[in-house]
Amino acid sequence: MKVLQFTIPVTHDKSVIAEKVSQSYHYPYLHRHKEVQITWIQRGEGTLIAGNNMHDYSAGDIFVLGANLPHVFKSNPEYFVPNSDKQVEALTIFFNPEGVLASMFDLPELKSSKMFLQQHQQGFKIPHAIADDITELMMGLKNSFGPDQLIQFLSLVKGLTNIKYKLDPLSSYGNLPGITENEGIRIGNIYNFIMQHYSEQITLEDVAKVAFMTPESFCRYFKKHTGHTFISFLNEIRVNEACKKLIAHKFESINTVAYKCGFKSITNFNRVFKFVIGNSPRGYLESYNNNLISLNRVAS
Repeated sequence: MKVLQFTIPVTHDKSVIAEKVSQSYHYPYLHRHKEVQITWIQRGEGTLIAGNNMHDYSAGDIFVLGANLPHVFKSNPEYFVPNSDKQVEALTIFFNPEGVLASMFDLPELKSSKMFLQQHQQGFKIPHAIADDITELMMGLKNSFGPDQLIQFLSLVKGLTNIKYKLDPLSSYGNLPGITENEGIRIGNIYNFIMQHYSEQITLEDVAKVAFMTPESFCRYFKKHTGHTFISFLNEIRVNEACKKLIAHKFESINTVAYKCGFKSITNFNRVFKFVIGNSPRGYLESYNNNLISLNRVAS
């Protein structure tokens, strides 16, 4: 199974693929493919790395990934524990607007949809306000066959094209160089190592060894292929995990969260957290709790 380029198994009688996954954890390697991917997380939690950025995901989230956007849905560490009862479930739609569907997307009626997909090559997350509408369209596609499935697909494309909300790209580094299969495996191994050991004291030398490079060569290589320095990527991983732990209320104090995420100084944690998130850890937690209270009031 290739990591990059990854090939989606397309049957001869389908131009759109609807795939339901139910397993212990997501496919754990960085990969890309020529198909646009729409993934609805139905069960499970973890981190999505798309291009050079990372995003939390949990049940109910829907992501649209542009064609050839390198990505990996990395399940949380507890999903990899032997004999774990953790499960992930997801429904994914794959389609290639440049393949057998190209002539359809060249129709005048679909010009706006083709432009929409081109403009969002770096992917986006479906706004929660319309998530139910999109999941209904995805289920309609999955449960239909033949011409009806193509009609449901057009409805899904229409639903995406008509989104009125501001859509932030999943990846902010639009000029990542082409990545060969071997480079994809190497970068995937680097990502996996950092995400598995972020809570420890990881040195540049440690991660360079994983890539079979000298520290100097690794720095140049990693920056070229990800748009990140090693330290900036490690800091984002640690802050991302800190955010998860803060809102889960599983630890007694912010200091404990900092140390659990690999920060040896609370001062450094506060500084790095504010740089990455734009708010202090305490301010981030208060903002999250206030938003939660507001949502509960609206729901009631």
